[in-house]
Amino acid sequence: MRLTLSRPTQWLQALREHLAMVLGLGLLATLCLSWSPIALVLHHALPRRWGQAVGRRVATACFRFYLGALRAACGCRFDLDALDGLAGQGPMIVVANHPSLLDALLLVSRLPNAVCIMKAGLMDNPLFGAGAQLAGYVRNDNLLHVILQCRSELRKGTQVIVFPEGTRTTDWPMNRVPASIGLLAVRSQVPVQTVLLDFSSPYLGKAWPLWRRPELPLRVSARLGRRFEPPSDARAFTDELQSHFDQALKNAQVASANPCPSRPPPTSS
Repeated sequence: MRLTLSRPTQWLQALREHLAMVLGLGLLATLCLSWSPIALVLHHALPRRWGQAVGRRVATACFRFYLGALRAACGCRFDLDALDGLAGQGPMIVVANHPSLLDALLLVSRLPNAVCIMKAGLMDNPLFGAGAQLAGYVRNDNLLHVILQCRSELRKGTQVIVFPEGTRTTDWPMNRVPASIGLLAVRSQVPVQTVLLDFSSPYLGKAWPLWRRPELPLRVSARLGRRFEPPSDARAFTDELQSHFDQALKNAQVASANPCPSRPPPTSS
């Protein structure tokens, strides 16, 4: 049975959630804009290897600070301990579902030597572009370039973060995984570790406008799913990966007290 809040309490809760939204988005924008001009200078001034190391470490530190601020000021709860062990386990492809705009921040905050495959538009964005270029993140506008650059980074011991859905989840539990992820895995010949992200509400999901206030307390968890050995058949691997995500995310819904934590809210017709 749910308790009904009094009207003053509802107003206070709504005010708190609006302030949390402004603080969260404002702090993220401030961090990115403060770092961007420095990253732009370092990108041209430092040798590529040094610049990438600096860029990745700063990204991890900034996102850890950001999530810590959301914990302290907004009461958000992030259970990301499962990711900590991955950092020292060598090169691998880390594949995660993509329910929210926060997903890349969550993974990068715990993986200090990782590169993301990013949309070309984000790489050109003044808010994220300079830092992403310094860190050596990979543009997704050319499949051959993606495979070659990812394979090069993996051979150096880097971990590659991939959101194979290509956009935030719209077809719950997970959008169709494209065949390109199987091709990347076959060509790279490293283990593929799946990560399952669960949100208590679909905050900043595809159907959640940027300026819509969150439902606090926001609870986010990262769970390690199956780790696949380097595959030899791209199509079979892609199908198996899809099946694993679909089943694992559905099982989480059944086991959770919250209805469908990562599922986008229904849209009105």
